Amino acid sequence: IVYNAQKSLTLIIGGARSGKSSLAEKMASRHDRVLFVATAQAGDAEMAERIAAHKASRPDTWDTLEESLDVAGALARQSGNYDLVLIDCLTVWTANLMLEDESTIPDYDAASDALLRAYDEGDTSWVVVTNEVGLGVVPPSESGRAFRDALGRVNTTFARHADRVISMTAGLALDLKALGAVPWDQLDR
Repeated sequence: IVYNAQKSLTLIIGGARSGKSSLAEKMASRHDRVLFVATAQAGDAEMAERIAAHKASRPDTWDTLEESLDVAGALARQSGNYDLVLIDCLTVWTANLMLEDESTIPDYDAASDALLRAYDEGDTSWVVVTNEVGLGVVPPSESGRAFRDALGRVNTTFARHADRVISMTAGLALDLKALGAVPWDQLDR
């Protein structure tokens, strides 16, 4: 399969347990050479169980790259030739950046730009998973609001850059750009 001729970036966004990862894995399963980029860290037993379940659900033929912070750098060091890179997920990656050094505020724009540059400089299609956390109640804590705002910026940057944005709600997929969705500043006034 030569997928590079049709390189694309797909962002899958939605709430928890909405089917995002299942859809991403189904899309990836159409390709022979897949690199799964896992951003989660097993900080407790429950998270270790989630990671183990995710690993067990993936085909043995897929390569896995575990990187919680420098995803762009890790992808640049990959020597494999892949048909598709699946990153799961931007939500955990953003949280990892936030928690790496709690005395400083990460430059989420620079981190997002570096990751998107890695995509632009490569010749492989990507499917990227993220959560939509901005539709609910305003978080009661300062750190919760800071995380919501940071992930909103990361998601906005990726959605603007993506060829396809799929919104997942209760297991239902909606292809936003195919329906004519555009960045707010590109709307006719």
